[in-house]
Amino acid sequence: MSFEIREVLDTLQMLEVEHFDIRTITLGISLRDCASRLPATVRARAYDKIRRTAAHHVHVAEEVEATYGVRIANKRVSITPVSLIMDGARPADFVELAKVLDTAAEHVGVDFLAGFSALVEKGSTPGDLALMDALPEALARTSRLCGSVNCGSTGTGINGDAVRRMAGVIKEAARLTADEDSAGCARLVTFCNAVPDNPFVAGAFHGPGEADVVINIGISGPGVVLRAIREAGPGADFGELSETIKRTSFKITRAGELLGRRCAERLSQVSGFPVRFGIVDLSLAPTPAEGDSIGDILVAMGFEDVGAPGTTAALALLNESVKKGGMMGASYVGGLSGAFIPVSEDQTMARAAERGNITIEKLEAMSSICSVGLDMVTIPGDTPSETIAGILFDEFAIGMVNNKTTAVRIIPVAGKKVGDYAHFGGLLGSAPIMPVSTLDNSTFVGRGGRIPAPIRSLTN
Repeated sequence: MSFEIREVLDTLQMLEVEHFDIRTITLGISLRDCASRLPATVRARAYDKIRRTAAHHVHVAEEVEATYGVRIANKRVSITPVSLIMDGARPADFVELAKVLDTAAEHVGVDFLAGFSALVEKGSTPGDLALMDALPEALARTSRLCGSVNCGSTGTGINGDAVRRMAGVIKEAARLTADEDSAGCARLVTFCNAVPDNPFVAGAFHGPGEADVVINIGISGPGVVLRAIREAGPGADFGELSETIKRTSFKITRAGELLGRRCAERLSQVSGFPVRFGIVDLSLAPTPAEGDSIGDILVAMGFEDVGAPGTTAALALLNESVKKGGMMGASYVGGLSGAFIPVSEDQTMARAAERGNITIEKLEAMSSICSVGLDMVTIPGDTPSETIAGILFDEFAIGMVNNKTTAVRIIPVAGKKVGDYAHFGGLLGSAPIMPVSTLDNSTFVGRGGRIPAPIRSLTN
């Protein structure tokens, strides 16, 4: 796709008052050549490759920011799921690797490094199990490291044993980071149908089928879409509202791809090795800042508050319109591409939860539409692991049957109960503790094994 600089500059000038930014530029790095049966060798190779490959990543992003006058909010790195490069290691070995990866992230200056991950949708190797067991301590002893585990897919079904294990991991990570309102869980995502080119943390990882070094862009821009919807006014019908969102999404996607390609070209020049441009993720991702909210967009469509009847339909209209407009504006679309609804990272969503207008059950319904699932949801610290496992099962069933990505980033905040608030700071924001069902589900969760794949998986 060719870009006219005048077109992009016109777009950026038009969007200036909406505080348009690129949400993240994520450098994906393959660590497959770092694999070894010796954990110390993996640590040394991984540290060296990340330092060499990402040495200029932040500087180049800042250079492109200055050239085009567009802020790139976050600079990140994603890596090959580490269970693939150190299979057979012990949990303690994975914890040591986590500390090295965290140090590497600090040294290259990125906000987060993601990919402390395992892919266990059909079964688990000894290395996968060791990584899952290491996750709580790894998250407690690092500050920039993010982890994820893919527990299901449309093609394989849901690995019930992994789901049950991850529920325990979440509880233990919450306990080990209790002095931070259990913030370790905010850097941990469990997935169904995880994608290999997602630039957004905490669920990013560099998939095994990716090139050696790739730049992926997450564009975001909820403030821009909000302004367009408000300008359309309450008289616009659904078709007109969709067209408004599509046109806006097209413009911000064009700008995002230009900046991503410039970053890849420049990084190739200064690094001396090829850096490919990968994809644009079209997702609208909020921040705790006022006016940078998916909740505000939904309210602007005609609701008293998020959670009112019709909210799920409004999210569907928003999601599909963003995708349709963005796909026409980009050469390669990937990642998750839609709308995120993380409760703590979106002040309008958090306030709706505090009022009781948004519940976990309503969020579950909305997750059949949005890019991810139950995201940055805080629950009482004494919630049993069986209840958490049941929540994971429900979300993964939605993803499996509907052939979409669903994820859970849930935080059982140690020592807190319904009505209390959890405060994470920065991008992670704050959220009220939300109630969960107290009905017993232990027999179902304890069955183990694998939930079979749906009939739609037979597409060969």
